[in-house]
Amino acid sequence: MNTLNTLERRALQSISTPDGNMLIVAADQRNGMKAAITDAPGGPDGISREQLAAVKADLVRHLANHAPAILLDPEVALPMIVDDGVLDRDTALVVGLDASGFETVDGLRYTRFVPGVTPRTVRDLGGGVAKMLYYTRPDRQDESSRVAAEIRDLVAACDAEGLLLIVELLTYQLEGESDEAYAQAFPGLVADGAALAVDAGAKILKLQYPGSEEASAAVTEAARGVPWAVLSAGVDHETFIGQVSTAVAAGAAGAMAGRSLWKDSLSIDAARREELLTGRALPRLRELADAVDGRRS
Repeated sequence: MNTLNTLERRALQSISTPDGNMLIVAADQRNGMKAAITDAPGGPDGISREQLAAVKADLVRHLANHAPAILLDPEVALPMIVDDGVLDRDTALVVGLDASGFETVDGLRYTRFVPGVTPRTVRDLGGGVAKMLYYTRPDRQDESSRVAAEIRDLVAACDAEGLLLIVELLTYQLEGESDEAYAQAFPGLVADGAALAVDAGAKILKLQYPGSEEASAAVTEAARGVPWAVLSAGVDHETFIGQVSTAVAAGAAGAMAGRSLWKDSLSIDAARREELLTGRALPRLRELADAVDGRRS
């Protein structure tokens, strides 16, 4: 197990429920969040940076301030949401380091940092936890691979800055790989990706739901004591609640949810946005809290 130091233990506590399970509202999406604002004149391309920032501020104000932590991006949301006093003092700030999109090299995907953003930037923006996304295909990558080296380097940089790092992993279908072959390989790819990241020094993992309680138990075993949380991957709320309950029963340590909470609760109109976030998304957050704490079957 990659042991947490004292600072990291405090940071983990800050992003967890009183029962000790991770619960983070994810709102670091940029283009994905624009696409969810379906009533914007001109569609997603017509939404300005300032309008998107206002949506993110309301998402924090009416939803995330009721959660242990919020994940935000350093391009649109920050530092405004902190500087304007929108973020509640009791809600921890997780800062996403990854830029939108990915590059493909020899058929494999790689993410990039937001330009100019480093672990030091996270501190400057008021964050106590960093998050970085990596794409993995552990059937084609090992401890000597580029992605493993990138994880090791960032773990070391965050350690030097006194930051807890959440390593988010996404596996994906290769070009030419059949749907059937990928579906069959998927649970193992999630588990083996977790093992790859843990070998590279990861101390907290954010992972796709691997498909079943048995597969979730395999992920827990592969993580070798490193806590892992389930990401929502855009599924509907009820589906995600079931996935989280199953994963937690098999050893997962929480959830990090974005679109499953708020994808149908955003509006270009501020009053309508408040109504949807408080009346629809907030009850979902409370149900998710019950699920991560094992209070739902």
